[in-house]
Amino acid sequence: MIWIVAFMLPLVVAAVIAALGRLGSYRSHAVRAWIVRLSWVTVVPAGIAALIDDGTVHRVDWMLLGTTIAVDGVGRPLVLMAVALYGLALSFVVRGKTDRTHVLTAFLLLCFTGNVAVFVAADLVTFYLAFAAMSFLGYAIVVHDKTDGARRAGAIYLVLTVVGECAVLAALMILAAEGTMSVAEAPAAVAASPWRDAIVALLLVGFGVKAGTVPLHVWLPLAHPAAPSPASAVLSGSMLKAGIVGWVRFLPLGEGIGLPVWGGTFLVLGLVGGLVAAVVGVLHDNPKVILAYSSISQMGFLAALVGAALAAPALAPVCVSAVVVYSVAHGLVKGPLFLGVQAWDVERMPRWAVLGPLVVASLALVGAPFTSGYVAKYAGKEAVGDVLTPLVPIAVADVLPWFGVGSTVLLVRFLVVLVRRPRHSHRTAATRDVAWAVMGVGAVVPVALLALSIEPSVSVPGWLSPGTIWSQTWPLLLGLLLAVGAGALARRIDTSRLLHPRGDVVPAGDIVVAEEQVARVLGKQLTRLSGSLRRGREQAREATRRSPSPMPVLERVQRGVGTWVGSGVVLAVLLGAGLAAAVLIGGEP
Repeated sequence: MIWIVAFMLPLVVAAVIAALGRLGSYRSHAVRAWIVRLSWVTVVPAGIAALIDDGTVHRVDWMLLGTTIAVDGVGRPLVLMAVALYGLALSFVVRGKTDRTHVLTAFLLLCFTGNVAVFVAADLVTFYLAFAAMSFLGYAIVVHDKTDGARRAGAIYLVLTVVGECAVLAALMILAAEGTMSVAEAPAAVAASPWRDAIVALLLVGFGVKAGTVPLHVWLPLAHPAAPSPASAVLSGSMLKAGIVGWVRFLPLGEGIGLPVWGGTFLVLGLVGGLVAAVVGVLHDNPKVILAYSSISQMGFLAALVGAALAAPALAPVCVSAVVVYSVAHGLVKGPLFLGVQAWDVERMPRWAVLGPLVVASLALVGAPFTSGYVAKYAGKEAVGDVLTPLVPIAVADVLPWFGVGSTVLLVRFLVVLVRRPRHSHRTAATRDVAWAVMGVGAVVPVALLALSIEPSVSVPGWLSPGTIWSQTWPLLLGLLLAVGAGALARRIDTSRLLHPRGDVVPAGDIVVAEEQVARVLGKQLTRLSGSLRRGREQAREATRRSPSPMPVLERVQRGVGTWVGSGVVLAVLLGAGLAAAVLIGGEP
């Protein structure tokens, strides 16, 4: 019953907001504003359900096509993270710079329902419907502000979403055709399927779009600056994790078979995305674009963990645990960072009160000692064991710390760009601002508790171990040194000649610009081909019109056969032909 309330309450509130908007009276608008202000309460039942659920598989026959949900060690912490993040984002909607706050609130509630359902779905149909609903509803929060940039970002997001959904649907249909309908049985079914490689490829593409995996990442740097800050917070903090959960739920992790080729593919994409995104991100001057590239980098870290689990089945259980811990840590930090952009722009808070939590959250994203990232990145590095990177005999564990170097440079750039932005503050609720600061600063507590309690257990760093502290500190120090050097170099070099026409050295979305140019060229070629075919069809039609037509002769034959005499002659000829054929074949009639 609590789960039914958890899913139905946000949907009902979203419907009420929509209905009140249609009434148009002053009183209905006042009631709607009051509901929007308290909308964050609607996500609380999902958190309660996740906390008290004992892991039993629940079936609700009247929902969808027979919905089944189950809470396990993967879904429970992610649901709790989503509840905290969506609740905080909904509280930020009211005082944001965006218009139509009731519309944004309603769509965030719908996205929350789909997002949570993805984390707890126990059958293929429920999982896909929830994943598809969440993905397509995400389009609405990307284009909410209706700017040209939002429409462009929404179009690219929608195209990639359709591609991803088709790939996921194809993979799940193959599993269903082979008799697998349970999410829990999917990894074993994929491992035993004759279509295993095809399914893994489809899952890589389908969930890779949502997870922002290179080269399917291009929607992220476009969507985040276009979307309002609360939408960016849930897009990066929670909705990206739907792609990670898809990999964890359906890839054959820990099924006794090693997939070195596919594991190497995930590792390469993860490492390339994680390291290159940091380089591209520092070339931008929009704080939300910088945070978007930071998300791409962090998702690369998770893709590398998944790749290690595919390549070394014995490490899969602990790698999955590390993925969950890292996902929760990233969500609890990245959400407050995106909301911090709004806090800086419009909140009536002292500069130090905004910058303090942002600096701590940035340090956590880097993995500095005594933060949530300290726990998560150490667990991830230890989980991959002695797995080597493809083509180069270097341990993955030795490469992952360099993610911290790139993240440091990115976050320094983010803070510098943010401080340069003008502020237009107004009064906001103090309790909401306190909750934002607590989440950004105190994320280390729930992440540490999760790392200590998750099964199978992950390695937890020694809080006062000099070796452990140094292993997590040198990426931060090196990143700070590189950031200072890059800043000094930028002052001496005239970068105006390097700028892209849109104003950046590298445009947001990077390779999407080249992809758009290719699409335009293909579109022109297809248009020309279509025109040539149309002209050829018209010429053939004209030639047919000018040539002698057999239709008058055929019409006369048809009229003759239609009479009694004509039909009798035809029947006699057919009978005679049949008799002659029988004699020739059988020798006698």
